[in-house]
Amino acid sequence: MFLGFLVVAEFFLGIGAFVFTRIAAKGARLVPAIFPTIHQTLASLILAASVILTLRSRCPATGHPAKGESVGCPLAGRLLEVTKPRLVMLVLWSTAVGFILASQGPLDLSLLMKTLVGSGLAAAGSMALNQYLERESDARMKRTENRPLPSGRMKPWEALFFGIFLSIAGLLTLATGVNRMTAFLSFATQAIYLFIYTPLKKRTPFCTLIGALPGAIPPMLGWAAVRGQLGLEAWLLFAILFVWQLPHFFAIAWLCREDYARAGFRMLSVVDPSGKRVGQEIMIYTLGVFILSLAPAVTGMAGLVYYAGAFLLGLWFLASSFQAAFQLDLRSRTFFKHSVIYLTLLLLILILDRKII
Repeated sequence: MFLGFLVVAEFFLGIGAFVFTRIAAKGARLVPAIFPTIHQTLASLILAASVILTLRSRCPATGHPAKGESVGCPLAGRLLEVTKPRLVMLVLWSTAVGFILASQGPLDLSLLMKTLVGSGLAAAGSMALNQYLERESDARMKRTENRPLPSGRMKPWEALFFGIFLSIAGLLTLATGVNRMTAFLSFATQAIYLFIYTPLKKRTPFCTLIGALPGAIPPMLGWAAVRGQLGLEAWLLFAILFVWQLPHFFAIAWLCREDYARAGFRMLSVVDPSGKRVGQEIMIYTLGVFILSLAPAVTGMAGLVYYAGAFLLGLWFLASSFQAAFQLDLRSRTFFKHSVIYLTLLLLILILDRKII
């Protein structure tokens, strides 16, 4: 009933806005901004209501979801699960950070929404295609064996076409609604992630370095959406996220080393079962993050508030990395959580220093 009411209201609002526009044009008067504002607001509510109702509704054909499926409609639940929503949210967060930092005045909310929608669709498409490519490997790992494809809850062609559809929709949204630079960066992210990083996982431990590239590009998407080009600040954001991902992922890889070995992935934690090299890499790259995190203040991108915050956070992150390096079995999970907290606080302080102070 709520969705039906919104659709009817949007229909009559469109007619009213059209008539008022024609009358205003004859009298050379400006159309009040309230009309397009209400029109866009209702459209957003219709989209949100449609998505929520779809996810919450039950499929008449099955009555109840099968074991392992979401409570909502099985198809919608599987489609949502195959896009790895948590990773997509991380992409959206880092994209928004780049957008906010690049904006010199008030935020262009319309442009921000188009950027987030386009980058979110492209990221979701990449995740779906990644699960399609790695469906056999996922079936060998305990932590992924219940995903839609290896568990048999979704057919491979469904994930393939869904991923292609989302990817194309995201790229078209960025190309037509934002700019070509942003669309190109999103395409490069997908290409590196799917066609370079994914196959390299079974060939060399250096795949982690390649895999950090697509994870570090999202802030550049947000920056390019506002500026239309990449400056020193955008590359600094890229460098910080690139190096941060390495110790962050090494901690995950150590926790999942047995799963990775079963899947045939040649991660550093698999080729170095002693953990000595893994611990060294964690310390080295955490030190690298600490040094790079101070660069925005040194280059004038941020001020003293950010410098002090980044310095203190960096010391805490370094201390956590030293503990993890010498006690991987006991401290790697804690270090993984600390790495997430560190990056979130670092970016928040950067936004605070640049936009408010």
